Amino acid sequence: MAEQENTNVQQNVEREVDASEVRKVRIEKLSELVARGQNPFEIVKFDRTATAGAILSNYEEFEGKEVAVAGRLISKRIMGKASFGHIMDSDGKLQGYFSRDDLGVDEYQDFKKLDVGDIVGIIGTVFKTKTGETSVHAKKVVLLSKSLLPLPEKYHGLTNTELRYRQRYVDLIVNPDVKETFVKRSKIISTIRRVLDAKGFIEVETPVLNTLAGGANARPFVTHHNTLDIDMYLRIATELHLKRCIVGGFEKVYEIGRQFRNEGMDPKHNPEFTSIEIYQAYVDFNEMMNITEELYTAAAEEVCGSLDITYQGQELHLQRPWARLTMVEAVKKYAGLDFDNEPLSDLIKKANAKGLDLAPNASWGTVLYAVFDAFVEEQLVGPIFITDYPVEVSPLAKKKPSDNRLTERFEFFICASEGGNAFSELNDPLDQRARFEAQMQAKANGDEEAQPYDEDFCTALEYGMPPTGGLGIGVDRMVMFLTDSASIRDVLLFPTMRPLAK
Repeated sequence: MAEQENTNVQQNVEREVDASEVRKVRIEKLSELVARGQNPFEIVKFDRTATAGAILSNYEEFEGKEVAVAGRLISKRIMGKASFGHIMDSDGKLQGYFSRDDLGVDEYQDFKKLDVGDIVGIIGTVFKTKTGETSVHAKKVVLLSKSLLPLPEKYHGLTNTELRYRQRYVDLIVNPDVKETFVKRSKIISTIRRVLDAKGFIEVETPVLNTLAGGANARPFVTHHNTLDIDMYLRIATELHLKRCIVGGFEKVYEIGRQFRNEGMDPKHNPEFTSIEIYQAYVDFNEMMNITEELYTAAAEEVCGSLDITYQGQELHLQRPWARLTMVEAVKKYAGLDFDNEPLSDLIKKANAKGLDLAPNASWGTVLYAVFDAFVEEQLVGPIFITDYPVEVSPLAKKKPSDNRLTERFEFFICASEGGNAFSELNDPLDQRARFEAQMQAKANGDEEAQPYDEDFCTALEYGMPPTGGLGIGVDRMVMFLTDSASIRDVLLFPTMRPLAK
């Protein structure tokens, strides 16, 4: 108990003192080191021979051997002539034992002056204490970087959510679970690449700056190119350039990259986000369902070790095949409106009675999508594919041969969130021109998210694009689902934040 009380003496004192005062004291310590010719910031390297994780998992291999380890000092217990402390590196936390008899009087005094948060190197032999804790018996301690600001206190941590997002570097230091989320994110992205590369897909890169913002219905961010003296747009999707690659002869392509949409922020949306778009020639949207399932199940096995997972208290079962419903079937099941058999006028009246405000002359497809969006999506636990979207909301998808009001398109949903979007891609240049014209008319009528007319893309289609399946998946939401993260900000290292008032 006495040891535990000593552990937190420095942290408790610093918590009660204004951070600026702590910084002042630490700068004075740094100045003393500099005056003695021991400026830690002049050290350019430290020859580390082992990590905490390696030593902890292979004790028998390291027992009694000399190692050089390095990391951030996260605790310190001063006990007279001997002391204990823990350092943390990228893969673990390791105890050090520091004795005046081994270090020497002067170096032991220097150790005692170290602050929690300092980055240190330790050279010593590996052993186990009487309590069985794997440790390094220090022969030498080197201060590699001086921490001028105190870390949050151990037992209270960095709990202010907004401050955690703004100071993610501190969040990563004091909250190990946060760091693990981003390790899993990296593994998920690596898994996506591994699966697609094994299938023969080629990863390509397309422009972030564009003269047109197309490929999706969204408001773009606008910037200005000084040399060309033109406005340009941060991309809202990679679709149109990737389909140009299909026209050019690549038959399997994908891109993982940042998209930018000038939209609101909430737990599911950030203006800057990561998506993957995948295109394969000579297949339709059904093959894109197969790829979606394969990517999710492979990533779940990699980071969760199971296809039975829990997201925010909701049990999810990712085993293939996932459920499938057409939009008409989903609306009938969850909203009680039969778009196969009821007159459109009756459907509009019933939808408005539920709270919508649809015009009497609204089209069948517009009404169908409005009802789905308002009353069905929130009930989809999933994972489930919703297929056959109306033409009105699918300007880049091929029409269903059996019903020209609908398209060969799906979105999939998990816990009432849309996770991805796919088409049997429209490859008829004349139909594409007509769809773009309809989008331009919608923009003229006030739709700020309508897509622009991309003449060059139409020209590309006129050279001929084979039948193609295309798929876009929101990587951030995928990471949310597979790490049980409630907000998209929890899976973005540096989410968009409103500037602090000055």
